[in-house]
Amino acid sequence: MASVAALPSPEPDRNCPLCPRLADFRKAARKREPEWYNSPVASFGDASAQLLIVGLAPGLQGANRTGRPFTGDYAGDLLYATLLEYGFARGVYQARPDDGLKLVDCRISNAVRCVPPQNKPLPAEINTCRHFLIATIAAMPRLRAIVALGRIAHDSTLKALGIRNAAAPFAHGAVHEAGAVRLYDSYHCSRYNTNTRVLTPEMFRNVFAKVRKDLDS
Repeated sequence: MASVAALPSPEPDRNCPLCPRLADFRKAARKREPEWYNSPVASFGDASAQLLIVGLAPGLQGANRTGRPFTGDYAGDLLYATLLEYGFARGVYQARPDDGLKLVDCRISNAVRCVPPQNKPLPAEINTCRHFLIATIAAMPRLRAIVALGRIAHDSTLKALGIRNAAAPFAHGAVHEAGAVRLYDSYHCSRYNTNTRVLTPEMFRNVFAKVRKDLDS
């Protein structure tokens, strides 16, 4: 992997122009909801953390509104409750960025930093935004574990790590070795997945129980 100095910033500019469709969508959202965050959402948590969680993209009324990953929508309710349960966060999650919640040895980011229409980024947008994910990973010197939430996050993380998809196929609960880092797969904690029972809270907790056990060993 390239040196940190050779990589771009891990965070996009507020008016990042790299994906024209997403920039246009962001511009329209700013006009429609001027009080919302409506910008690329930065990673949450300390770069010295051992655990990185990679989601898909900011939700329109979640992180795109609040400016903090997984904050303000159902996915955040399940994610932060689970992180609190396994000691990766402390405080009380109240679905707003000023609730005082702190991550513990954990960082949260997204494969795509801007909200996409219908929550569906295009392949070109995922590829374009990946250099921010690469820079985020490179800036975490103590990184030992990555949890990928969903197949898109999994695939983009594999590419960021330089691993072929065939060598580490996505499956809920799967664990893949990537040098000094382990990649843990989970279905995304979206309302759709939990409502349809594709993902249950117990299935989700089991992933983080494994991460906790491995990091503590």
